[in-house]
Order: sequence, then structure tokens, then C-alpha cells
Amino acid sequence: MMPITGKETYEDGQIIFEEGSYGDWVYTVESGKVEISRKLEDEKIIISTLTEGDIFGEVAFLANVPRTATATAVGKTVIGIVDRAFLDNEYNKSSQYFRLIIKNLALRIQNMNNAFVESKKDQ
Repeated sequence: MMPITGKETYEDGQIIFEEGSYGDWVYTVESGKVEISRKLEDEKIIISTLTEGDIFGEVAFLANVPRTATATAVGKTVIGIVDRAFLDNEYNKSSQYFRLIIKNLALRIQNMNNAFVESKKDQ
């Protein structure tokens, strides 16, 4: 179980974070659901719906990039904020080569999400 430093409660439709914003916190869904989406030419494309136990926000943390999607509460949702010191400590224990692999995986996820959203444009 991830060490949680705090919990936040969101109401249905409330935005947890927006695509393009900066932030490197990682979250876990404690209860409720979180919709991960992107905007494409004023159209909202849903990438995923997360449920209890799912982790999100990791791409921005691992790759040190802006948020790649918007996270929105679906119904009343409680999220846990993963302890930043714990994440930094665990990440920094890894060799520079392993951190490079992790960063590349996070960027690959970002690219796959971009490709998924682009594929929806043609439908």
C-alpha cells in the first residue's frame, strides 16, 4: 500500500488537475471514480476511468512534464496524495540508467495517449 500524506474529497465533475498544468504529485483513488480525459478541438476524449486503488498523475512525476490529461471526479470521490518524500526517496534509490528507463516508459505512455486521442479525431 502506498504511503498517503493526505486525502481530498471531490464532488461529481470537479477537476482534480487539468491537462497542461504543472504538478508532480501522484494520487490514488481511495473511493469513487476518476475520469482521465484530453481535449481535442473542443471535444473531450475519455482515455480511462479509474476506480479504487488506481494510481494517477505518475507521468508528470516520472517524466517531469506538464500534466498529460485532465483528471475529473465522477461522483463523490476521495483521492489520496502519495507521500512525495517517499516517491523521491524510492526514485532516487534507482541508478541513473534505471531512472532513464522509467522516464522513457512514462514518455511512451504520453505518446500512446496522444496517438489514442488523435485516432479519435478521425472517427
